Amino acid sequence: MTTVSSGAAVVADAVIPAPVELEPGEGALDLTTVTVVAPDAATARLAGELLAGAGATVAEDGTPVTLVADAAAGPEGSGNPERYTLTVAADGVTVAAPERLGLLHGVRTLRQLVNARRGETGGPVEAGAVVVRDEPRYPWRGLSLDVVRHWFGPADLRAVVDLVGSYKMNRLHLHLSDDQGWRLEIPSRPALTERSSQGAVSGASGGYLTADEYRELQEYAAEREIVIVPEIDVPGHVNAATHAYGELTPSGEATDTYDGIEVGFSRLHLDLPATEPFLRDVFTDVARMTLGPWVHFGGDEVLVMGAEEFGRFVVLCQEIITGAGKVPVAWQEAGGSAHGDQAAVAALADGAPGVPEPAADEGPVLVEPGTVLQYWDTRPDPAPFLRAAEAGARFVMSPADKAYLDMKYTPEHPLGQQWAAFVELRDSYDWDPATLIEGLPEAAVEGVSAAVWTETLVSRADLFSMLLPRLAAVAEIAWSRADAKDWESFRGRVAVEAAAWRRDGASYHPTPQIDW
Repeated sequence: MTTVSSGAAVVADAVIPAPVELEPGEGALDLTTVTVVAPDAATARLAGELLAGAGATVAEDGTPVTLVADAAAGPEGSGNPERYTLTVAADGVTVAAPERLGLLHGVRTLRQLVNARRGETGGPVEAGAVVVRDEPRYPWRGLSLDVVRHWFGPADLRAVVDLVGSYKMNRLHLHLSDDQGWRLEIPSRPALTERSSQGAVSGASGGYLTADEYRELQEYAAEREIVIVPEIDVPGHVNAATHAYGELTPSGEATDTYDGIEVGFSRLHLDLPATEPFLRDVFTDVARMTLGPWVHFGGDEVLVMGAEEFGRFVVLCQEIITGAGKVPVAWQEAGGSAHGDQAAVAALADGAPGVPEPAADEGPVLVEPGTVLQYWDTRPDPAPFLRAAEAGARFVMSPADKAYLDMKYTPEHPLGQQWAAFVELRDSYDWDPATLIEGLPEAAVEGVSAAVWTETLVSRADLFSMLLPRLAAVAEIAWSRADAKDWESFRGRVAVEAAAWRRDGASYHPTPQIDW
């Protein structure tokens, strides 16, 4: 076999993200009917479902697809827990990996190989002979999804889980609270959903996840080796909370509902006696309900709060979350971006969509070792982030001008916003997480997350048309080695991949950057 570098144009195989090694062989293997053998029944069933989605039928006498635990799998010398080796040969398919998640990665690669041959009209269910040895660059590969501005319920969220998994992404971060609504049942604070769950932008219908629905969604994701990361955004973006509990406001009166899209006007007050008990109740409940190790406490766009009070919020939220046994996650502002009432007021007066450009800040490091900072605004001075990294913070890269997939593709695109940039497919592809913050050691980069905010997105079709094809680009940034990036290869593989989207009825944007 001839080794084909992951940066070469292996368009016929259409593997996204680009693998470390792909060695094509001769011929093809019929997978019309498959028999899946796996270390356990649950893994075998899920592998069968994934292959059935590409047209295979699971039966007892089909072509063998064997999933085996093998510590020697993956690229030579790799110790990555997600590594795998996929072998398609004349006598069957073997997926080898040291852990279950690597086995699923291999099955997803096999599914793409089958889809590439089937095309849009449903050709033969087969895969070309190949050996793929692969592993991810970063452990955190995710999507942040706002379900507050417009509500997306359990069925939509399961569809997003499946989409995320199809590109070997492994985190789904849910933005569950904001000014417009509250989307998760909190047992100790029932008024949050009783009074604030039905709001949404422009008077649209709201909704929320019950505790049972939240658990079921997490279990569905966990079966697919995807972790749900819940976000309760404080101390800004809190109008839904202050509408439910008036004692969180200085006047003691509940705020009115809000269905606009402005940011930065709402806040909690740490000197009020009701505030800390509220935070402890909410984050303790969320931690208890969450299967994964992370809880996100927001911290972004707190435009009308001084730095000292904001710092106390950051410290308190970390203390509550770590005390509840979880790892805190926050937006980058928690890492020390400057705050200030004067700058905030000026930004609001100018109609700015986000945090004003801060000056260098030599204040104290607020984050604890292990806290994850989600980096979205590329304007601030890097010095606070370098100090946070030295203190042990981890970084997930979500640059708004590259990875915010609610940004319009072009000025005339009917959906999305444009405050960060117009983000075409190549914009989402042409960047490197390791060089995003000047001077930040790559060892401090935990990974990458796309983000999609839903001010203008009201349906699953809207959502998917903004995610696809750009989510595939961000997935490749997160998974593939930096030297594997090849725009021409990628655009060819996306064109092949899109046939399956059309066949399955998935919405996507037919950007002119791709020869569809």
